[in-house]
Amino acid sequence: MITRACLRLALSLALAAPAGAQEEWTFLDNGRVRLGVNRSAGGAIGWFSESGASENLLNHYDHGRYVQQSWYGDEDGSDWNGKPWRWNPVQGGGWRGEPAETLEWRADSPATLYAKTRPRHWATGQPVPDVIFEQWIALEGPVAKLRFRMAYSGEKSHAPRHQELPAVFVNGRHTTLVHYAGEAPWTGGEVARSVPGWPNEGRKITENWAAFIDPATERGVGVFVPVANEITCYRFGQPGGKDECSYFAPVKTLAVTAGMTFEYEVFLTAGTVAEMRERFAGLRSAAAKAGP
Repeated sequence: MITRACLRLALSLALAAPAGAQEEWTFLDNGRVRLGVNRSAGGAIGWFSESGASENLLNHYDHGRYVQQSWYGDEDGSDWNGKPWRWNPVQGGGWRGEPAETLEWRADSPATLYAKTRPRHWATGQPVPDVIFEQWIALEGPVAKLRFRMAYSGEKSHAPRHQELPAVFVNGRHTTLVHYAGEAPWTGGEVARSVPGWPNEGRKITENWAAFIDPATERGVGVFVPVANEITCYRFGQPGGKDECSYFAPVKTLAVTAGMTFEYEVFLTAGTVAEMRERFAGLRSAAAKAGP
């Protein structure tokens, strides 16, 4: 299931958004980090950097490559570029560049934003009328705190699938995947480092976070997702090419069932591995103190 899911995102470069397509970006900046969302791609997150930096740490080559919601269900007779596909609402839009519909949009401050989106079916490009995606963003110090919600009003119940919570695409020079996979999480044990291949590979993340870093600078971007303890990942494209990217997604096996709503938190930050890990540990500790 993971392989099919990730294949959809990686091979989406076959037809990117049409040349000259208009994009509508909104940027949040709190003086520590800068985050950009593309309103013409369902409000999906396509830029993240430290404040004042000129380089985007993320990859948004097409509507499949954002930090975004993407869900999977049963095969439905759809066809993606000659490949049988399945029910697959995507926050950014369809593979031919069809944009998802932004239903509601609020930027109440320079550091907060809310978006409600009706996604597109990745293969058909049609709106998915029985799914609503919501996204809350708040910049707090060096961390972007994200909350995602998927609400499904359909009557059909789908079989369990690996769901991307969320998909994360990082720019190509950040080649080294870093995470902790040991049996003693949050005790300062040694992290694992690797360069994923193609097609996708799986990893355990017993501290619930993963990051891609540039081995030359030892800096990069990481994501902490408390509900997930494994990821799928790969590297794609030729070094230096426009299609080069590093990908991972925290995954959890979930069935999309009639009337289902699923909500989860994501924490995005940039820096050295030690800096990112320390921030994630602090977030975990604060959540434990706050209680249910």
